[in-house]
Amino acid sequence: MTRCAGLVVPAALALAGCAAVVPGAPGPQSLAQAPAQAGGQAQAPVQSRRSEAIRFSGELTQGGWIKGVVPPGTRSLVLDDRPVSFDKDGNFFIAFDRDAKPSARLVASGPQGTSESALAIAPRAWRIEHVNASPTGSAPSAAFLALRQPELARIAAARARPTGAQGWRQTFAWPAQGRISGRFGSQRIYRGQPGSYHSGLDIAGPTGTQFVAPADGVVVLAAEQPFTLEGKLLMIDHGMGLNSAFLHCSELLVREGEAVRQGQPIGRIGMTGRASGPHLHWSVKWNDARLDPILLTGPMR
Repeated sequence: MTRCAGLVVPAALALAGCAAVVPGAPGPQSLAQAPAQAGGQAQAPVQSRRSEAIRFSGELTQGGWIKGVVPPGTRSLVLDDRPVSFDKDGNFFIAFDRDAKPSARLVASGPQGTSESALAIAPRAWRIEHVNASPTGSAPSAAFLALRQPELARIAAARARPTGAQGWRQTFAWPAQGRISGRFGSQRIYRGQPGSYHSGLDIAGPTGTQFVAPADGVVVLAAEQPFTLEGKLLMIDHGMGLNSAFLHCSELLVREGEAVRQGQPIGRIGMTGRASGPHLHWSVKWNDARLDPILLTGPMR
């Protein structure tokens, strides 16, 4: 796996891939769960309280997602205790974090009553490496934190910016072709102390290699001045709470506010920020949940 080099950073200070060990942090839920293949196909709802049910399909697993349609007349949609947006035609997108619990409850409410679906979220057998050594690196300095906080504020503001993008409707494409040097969800355990899991997908490639937009969207952050960890960082909003981040770029080919189309060149692979070699780190989030990009694209061909 290509890893960000040299600095041990609390998870709250890391966007993706450049995280390190947090003393006392809990281990991944999946270590105690039976292995299961990724990509369980979600189909009909398990239960319903009204004649018209919520319809959905997708990858009902940790790091996965579903797309669906609420019953006509629905006024609100809630996943467990969190509201979910849907468009004027009732279409919605939902995703599940890498450490999502094994079940969730989806409820659509309207004048005629409610429609409820119990979602069974399949566990994943994550790649876990046990290391008989203490974590390397040093604690963040005051100088580092002074630089990092404004960067995190920009990232949070970018993710909170509504754009009306429609890329969430599409089947995602690979932004680049190459050797996968780091997989989503993998993690190191240092003498029983868990490091932060790898929250994106790394695609190795020579510096300067062009990469493209995996789906339609709007550029919400284009950091020409490299961030401390991510380097030249590009973020694209795909709408409905779904966004992509591309780390360690050598060059950005688009600007903030620009609408991009699937397959459009948007940047070049590099190793800016904290990276041990040239690669594209691609991470995907839906609201606060981190997704496995390969469950959006399918295997590389």
